Amino acid sequence: MERLQAYKFELRPDGAQRRLMRQFAGSCRYVYNRALALQKTRYGRGEKKLGYAGLCKELTAWRNEAMWLAAAHSQILQQALKDLEHAYRNFFEKRAAFPRFKKKGQRDSFRFPQGTQLEQSHDRIYLPKLGWMRYRNSRAVPGEVRNATVSLSAGRWFVSIQTRQQDAPTVNPARTAIGIDMGVARFAMLSDGAVYEPLDSFKRHQRRLAHYQRMMSRRSKFGKNWQNARRKVQKVHARIGNCRRDYLHKATTTISKNHAMVCIEDLQVRNMSKSAAGGVESPGRNVRAKSGLNRSILDQGWFEFRRQLQYKLAWSGGMLIVVPPHNTSRECPACGHTEAANRMTQAQFRCVECGFSAHADLVGAINVLARGHRVAACGDTSPARGASAQEPAEANLYETVHAAP
Repeated sequence: MERLQAYKFELRPDGAQRRLMRQFAGSCRYVYNRALALQKTRYGRGEKKLGYAGLCKELTAWRNEAMWLAAAHSQILQQALKDLEHAYRNFFEKRAAFPRFKKKGQRDSFRFPQGTQLEQSHDRIYLPKLGWMRYRNSRAVPGEVRNATVSLSAGRWFVSIQTRQQDAPTVNPARTAIGIDMGVARFAMLSDGAVYEPLDSFKRHQRRLAHYQRMMSRRSKFGKNWQNARRKVQKVHARIGNCRRDYLHKATTTISKNHAMVCIEDLQVRNMSKSAAGGVESPGRNVRAKSGLNRSILDQGWFEFRRQLQYKLAWSGGMLIVVPPHNTSRECPACGHTEAANRMTQAQFRCVECGFSAHADLVGAINVLARGHRVAACGDTSPARGASAQEPAEANLYETVHAAP
């Protein structure tokens, strides 16, 4: 099995290398924006979109026009055109919105497809036209180096090294299956009773972030004080993202190592976090409360949690099963009765048919696991089922939960 994995490290460049990296990032941004403008112009004239080969021919002419553009490595400019082609493909396949022009200071990056050398014993990396550069070596990088992406985040430069290695097919040592119910009050509830409390990374830094944002809004735009306040805002955002990613990586690693099959809900985060403001003719209701809920949903990182589980389980020989989420917290796991009245409060579940009671999140996790078993067995995604369809292990779990005080 071919395994592609990226390792990200902080670079420690000198002054000349910093200036070159900013120049390279600006060159890639210029090429991307000029190519996007060319595509829009051709579309306005009714002409076909240029492919990657056609854009490369235009790139040759652009490099002859601007000498500063010729100073950048040709391959990183070609990679910018590939990124634009990939963005168009995602748009046509309805996976993303239409490509937008890049702005200076936002996600500045460039990629070297080859020519990168790594000396882990000396904590340094070689990048074409930049030379040898020190980096913070925090862990080993196994496998063959394929490419290196250099990016700027909150005033610090990072390199993401993608490697390729051949792994023998593995079998997950665990023999258990688990269902996960995602939420806001509780980040994740497992069907075995384990709970992952929410980190609320954004909420913890919200006041400090608002303070620096107010400071930034009171400064003259693009002035020195405005730039200093902007850097502080970027540092807070970087801190929020780092805390969230660290928490999600630790949680997904633990789950993927301890369980061979993980069942999770197919949550449509984009639809769940839509604004309730409405329009002038039909204004929304409870806009402030919905805005706070949307902020809490996006702060959890549900999609990233699912993405990490998917590739980590594939590496460990496990399996991720996605099931429909409707009525998972309203369906009784004992008798199969589904009704809104079963969920008395946000946390309390009590079946009006048979009297089964438990925490609502635990009920949701048990139902997710049951649906995952049906999907794995026969591809059935229907939410309704009777008590006769219970698995023996699930029945024991129902009795244990029901008997708990």
